Amino acid sequence: MIEKIDWKKEILASGKFNNKFSKNLLENGAKNYMQGIYMGYMYSRWRKLRGMDKDDPKENTGQMKSSIKEFEKKIK
Repeated sequence: MIEKIDWKKEILASGKFNNKFSKNLLENGAKNYMQGIYMGYMYSRWRKLRGMDKDDPKENTGQMKSSIKEFEKKIK
């Protein structure tokens, strides 16, 4: 069974984001768009601190081999 982790409580307990704005945001939630963006930033930082960002999918670099010159030749 997958363990549910409350990332907001864990950040508050760790003191990584301990300024007044961040603490208020974690306790009360986002009220507008920019606060939501900042909460997403804190969540991604928490994932990196926990080492969970390594599970994210890798970028597909196989499709980026051709250059613009080759692309223009194909169009003509």
